[in-house]
Amino acid sequence: MAKHLIQPTENGENQTLLNKVKDIVIGKAKDPTESGIFHRLALIAFFAWIGLGSDAISSSCYGPEEAFRALSGHSYLSILVGLAAVITIFVISSSYNQIVELFPSGGGGYLVASKLLSPTVGMISGCALLIDYVLTITLSVAAGTDAIFSLLPVSFYSYKVAVAVAVLIVLIIINLRGIKESVMVLMPIFVVFVITHITGLLMAFFSHSSQLGSIAINTASDIRSSVGQIGAIGVLALLIRAYSMGAGTYTGIEAVSNGVGILREPKVKTARKVMLYMSISLSVLVLGFMTAYLLYGVSFEPAKTLNAVLFGKIFGNSGFGTALLMILLVSEAAILFVASQTGFIDGPRVIANMAADKWFPSRFTSLSDRLVTQNGVLMMGLASLILLVFTRGSVVFLVVLYSINVFITFVLSQLGMVKHWWECRKTEKKWRRKLAINAVGFVLASIILVSVVVFKFYEGGWLTIFITGALIAVVSSVKRHYNKTKNLLRRLDELVVPIIAETTKEVLEKKIKERGETQYDPEGKTAVVLVNGFNGLGLHTLLNVFRMWKGVFKNFVILEVGVIDSGSFKGVGEMDNLKAKLTEDVDRYVNYLKSQGYFADGFTVTDVDVVDGITNAAPEILGKYPNAIFFGGQLVFPEEIFLSRWLHNYTVFAVQRKFYYQGIPMVLIPVRLQI
Repeated sequence: MAKHLIQPTENGENQTLLNKVKDIVIGKAKDPTESGIFHRLALIAFFAWIGLGSDAISSSCYGPEEAFRALSGHSYLSILVGLAAVITIFVISSSYNQIVELFPSGGGGYLVASKLLSPTVGMISGCALLIDYVLTITLSVAAGTDAIFSLLPVSFYSYKVAVAVAVLIVLIIINLRGIKESVMVLMPIFVVFVITHITGLLMAFFSHSSQLGSIAINTASDIRSSVGQIGAIGVLALLIRAYSMGAGTYTGIEAVSNGVGILREPKVKTARKVMLYMSISLSVLVLGFMTAYLLYGVSFEPAKTLNAVLFGKIFGNSGFGTALLMILLVSEAAILFVASQTGFIDGPRVIANMAADKWFPSRFTSLSDRLVTQNGVLMMGLASLILLVFTRGSVVFLVVLYSINVFITFVLSQLGMVKHWWECRKTEKKWRRKLAINAVGFVLASIILVSVVVFKFYEGGWLTIFITGALIAVVSSVKRHYNKTKNLLRRLDELVVPIIAETTKEVLEKKIKERGETQYDPEGKTAVVLVNGFNGLGLHTLLNVFRMWKGVFKNFVILEVGVIDSGSFKGVGEMDNLKAKLTEDVDRYVNYLKSQGYFADGFTVTDVDVVDGITNAAPEILGKYPNAIFFGGQLVFPEEIFLSRWLHNYTVFAVQRKFYYQGIPMVLIPVRLQI
């Protein structure tokens, strides 16, 4: 039976200067096999509310204002828009609760559309969501920087882009340290924002409690006068436009379904709590702002947000009031930075899910030694950095691009759920209620999507659609390449079928009984063959060693590294499944070798990096088998193109390079793929 090697922790004395700097900036490596690691890294509902709900909560800084602005001259209609927003928040939240229950491992809109509609539709949903998350990060950083510089003299304005870039780089570093670490750092900002805003709204309602009844009367009067001026259809169109222009309010609600994997067990229950916290807090803020605008009769002032005008009136001009207002405005600026966490947490997870389905390079499923989807974080950060510099941090321009794509995902995920409940109507007792929730969500999301596209298309919304289309074209090319490679590998895998019959325990026992079991020859050479599963590539490598070095090697060792990636690092069960699969693969090779009359041994390793796993396991193997030479197979494609170099890791070259400096012999076996 294959032996599982425990990876040693890195010795600080042998660390390079670069590694020491990395440990200071990013943090020391975490052990994925450590007992209780999942429990410690997972987020409880409160922390998840901060990490995943910050985008939705921060939207209250601009969503209600945009809707109120669209109702210029008919301000009391904002109560209707506010009520519609609250209903929409709870409908979308309820529909995503059903998605979480159906897909408890996470995946959100991408997985729903892929499984319930088609993989291609899922890819479109995933691409749309990724662009939305890039815009979430960029807009959050740009808006937060704007808010900070609005408190400074105009002479400082020329440094705005540089400061925004610096803030973004800091956020990237924080997220490379780990999800929980990033949430803990930003938690005070979130708490201050919520406390100051709820306090301000309570002050507004208590001081104007006698006027609350008049709002209903004035709203009814505004409806009658508006109908008289522009007609019933005109009023309806005005309400729909205001409702759609405030659509940024709903962005971020989907984040929980994408981030279920980082939640504390029981994940579904925790996700429902997070969604409830998010829905209630967002609804209170949105409807509270809409009502407070009317109570104080606020109007737009140059260089001020509507919230700044509102809270300026609530807190007054006293020293304490001015200090409270300053704290609130700073918290509004800072919460926008926190809102970028939604993009940094969920964006890499969407990329990892798509990479697992071969829409993105496989390396995007990998975890860093901090157990973070490092490549995804860097990709999201780099894309946001480019967009931030390209737009010069223009919030006006970024707002035009924002909030279109998330509704593409909303529409497709709700459509997939409607289709699912209809197909399950004979087996699901509560299918009517569940279908109704998702159907209402689909209708509302569709109305908002169409309206947002129509209103924003010529203002620059076309650019968002163009960029999304370009990403779809790129990932489609990646998928075609992987499919082509899969077809080429089928010829290699034809070797597996006849050899499987020779790897069974019964066949092995029969052959050992006939010829006896071969013992280890300490004087003979040992071939250590690297494999990545019981497949054609591994078998071709092994058979080529037989053919090229016939009779040279008396002992064989099979080594396989199981990569702990975003797919397997979800819980103890997944890790156990990974180790069981490794053992099964290696034992098949060992049984086959023994059936052919060779001595064979097997080792398995789990690590976040294949190269590190192999190089760390080598000393123990060489200690037991000192006359060993390592062998690794490398695919040779019919045509060496950019995609084949970019999409395949060429792991054996990296291993050989490390072994070269350690004085360990390694031979690469080319395995040609034929068209």
